[in-house]
Amino acid sequence: MSIVVLKQAPSTPEGEKVDYSGSGPWFVVEATAEGPKKFAKAGPASLGMTPEDTLINVMKQVAAKKPSAIALRVERINGLPPALDNDKVPAPMEPEQWTEWTYAQYLEDVRKVAKGFMAYGFGAFSTVNVWGFNSPEWKIASYAGCFAGGKVGGIYPTDTPDTVAYKIVHSSGSIVCVDDASKATKLVAALNERKDCVHVKAVVAWAHKPADGETLEIEGCGKVPFISWQELIKKGEEVTDQDLDDRANAVKPQHCGVLVYTSGTTGDPKAVMLSHDNMIFGASNLINVVSQSSGLMKAGVPNRVMSYLPLSHVAGCINDMVATLVGTNILASHATVSYARVYDIKKSTIGERIGSIHPTSFFAVPLVYEKIADKIKAIGAAVSGTMQKVSGCAKGINLEYARNLQLGGTAEAPCCKCFADIIANKVKGRVGFDETRIFIVGAAPIRVDTLEYYGSLGMYINEAYGMSETTALASASTDQAHVWGSCGFELPGCETKIYRVDPQDMNKKTECPPAKDVTDIDESVQGEICFRGRHIMMGYLACPEMGEAHKAKMVEKTAETIDTEGWLHSGDKGLKTKSGMIKITGRYKELIIGAGGENIAPVPIEDNVKSLCAAINECMMIGDQRKFNVAIITLKAVGANGETPGTDDLDPSSKNLVPGVTKISEAMKSKEWLKIVEDAITKTNGNNKVCLNPAFALGKFTILPHNFSEENGELTPTKKLKRKVVEKIYNDVVEKMYKSTDPKERYIPF
Repeated sequence: MSIVVLKQAPSTPEGEKVDYSGSGPWFVVEATAEGPKKFAKAGPASLGMTPEDTLINVMKQVAAKKPSAIALRVERINGLPPALDNDKVPAPMEPEQWTEWTYAQYLEDVRKVAKGFMAYGFGAFSTVNVWGFNSPEWKIASYAGCFAGGKVGGIYPTDTPDTVAYKIVHSSGSIVCVDDASKATKLVAALNERKDCVHVKAVVAWAHKPADGETLEIEGCGKVPFISWQELIKKGEEVTDQDLDDRANAVKPQHCGVLVYTSGTTGDPKAVMLSHDNMIFGASNLINVVSQSSGLMKAGVPNRVMSYLPLSHVAGCINDMVATLVGTNILASHATVSYARVYDIKKSTIGERIGSIHPTSFFAVPLVYEKIADKIKAIGAAVSGTMQKVSGCAKGINLEYARNLQLGGTAEAPCCKCFADIIANKVKGRVGFDETRIFIVGAAPIRVDTLEYYGSLGMYINEAYGMSETTALASASTDQAHVWGSCGFELPGCETKIYRVDPQDMNKKTECPPAKDVTDIDESVQGEICFRGRHIMMGYLACPEMGEAHKAKMVEKTAETIDTEGWLHSGDKGLKTKSGMIKITGRYKELIIGAGGENIAPVPIEDNVKSLCAAINECMMIGDQRKFNVAIITLKAVGANGETPGTDDLDPSSKNLVPGVTKISEAMKSKEWLKIVEDAITKTNGNNKVCLNPAFALGKFTILPHNFSEENGELTPTKKLKRKVVEKIYNDVVEKMYKSTDPKERYIPF
């Protein structure tokens, strides 16, 4: 479809904003409570356009309207996922060999599993915890928890056993679903170490078959049945359909349906309570914006989604679990979710799955887009010199066109655009994006040079922004309305403002004037990004068993996030332009306060360094309350995927940078390599758009022998940097950089 570029970003008219008249408070913390009702009188946030409902009813409606449409697809061999063959990844299965569920079968299995939960003692307002990689069973268990009158509390596949145990206890988990036996063993050990678990009634494995009559000894719960998925369903035959219907019918739209645990960088995670209404409104907004922009899910245009990002994260939950269902309910076509393999991230075989599934919409975090880009670049580097020249010419044409497509642009196609499209389409076909209508990035900031690279390939990545507390998306870009470096415009029915907030009282705030554009970095236009609307969370869950002091703390934490007027304070510093685009300029907790009191946002400086040296994987700036700033650098490595730190081998895209240097350990000692990194830092220091004055400049740097990873505790499950943790882990080398007195000594060995 041709792209008509807008001059002004969409925004929510005054009459379509949620009515916040009343005294509040605008939150609850009890699992049994109904969240405050927040509706607009007209528009998408009104009951007229988005009726108040439950996910339970939406699933029933979809199964009745489109019973034979394919809902879920997964590769299975004798009922189990394809296993590694001597650490080698088996070839993709043919499409007709995949196991499928229609929407009617999906509903049927949800009901069977819900009855199984009830048969084992799952009560109203209980929680089912799910720990494992994305699978049909993950989704079925989640919806079954809702049908049985409760909610789902997802767990990241990479969570430590201690974190898993905390989430189970804190959420009052009743049924725990795992994918394999090792997770059951780990959670039992961690729960028994805590000695405060009292609610677990059964542990269910979906990709493992426990022995008949097998139990797990959990202190406080006794001998807990450890059962297979099949045994759970069989047990559910003891519960009548009427009993299940009575439980499901008691669920109200403002009851909690999903718990999303924040992947905070310090302390115990908080559980964000999202109601059925939050989820349905958020998903409706997403699917309507995407459909209007790309034509996706209109008549004859089904949506194929690849599920691989954690379903315990709000973005994965909305994108894979809820928007697919809601979209199938409200639009002409349907969505099908196909699952990646459990080892695809670690084995860097996500590309194979994309090639098998050919997604029509694709959502990823920046790291995934960067890894795919590195692979495309490696393929391009291997072709002949003539083809490289042809490709370079095509990329230049596509990049010019991509720049013309930004908000307020001309949308003019340069000469020879048809030729450039031919080359771009070959690249898209090679990586499985030949049918992708919309690309979305979220969960962390993406560098502009990455967006430019994809633009040169004819792929336009749209930035989205939100939090668990805003039911994922609060703003988004589209092909028709985007600006590189911006995270989009406020979604329909939602309200976003930039406030200068009193540091002692968050309820005292002054709205900032709009910025001229995203390059306007004057402090007067910057403040805290705040949200109101039907997408705002119920509150942070308080666990009854943890006592009144804990409840008071959750009330306090929620009140520190949602003010008396209902504004949710994001903690992000940013601006909103006159054209309606939102830009994040930093996170208040991450701001570096220079020796002269300057507020320094590290991300733009770090991104600039990375953009000047493609071999750098991460650049982390340190300097809070210090006399100058330093940087910890990591280089791209084979096997580094965010979960694991990778090997000593430089990534193929980097190992030819200096002839003969193929390992990180060698690069750390190579004068040529160190100069390349130092030059990127020096050029960044001279860029007055990111380094506003000498206090912003980077001084000394070090290079780590490995990448940051979840495994080493340096990244969150959404691949955000745990800055304080990293600074503590590498305190010795940080102090070495600050103790060095020679100004010419820029590089300090690790």
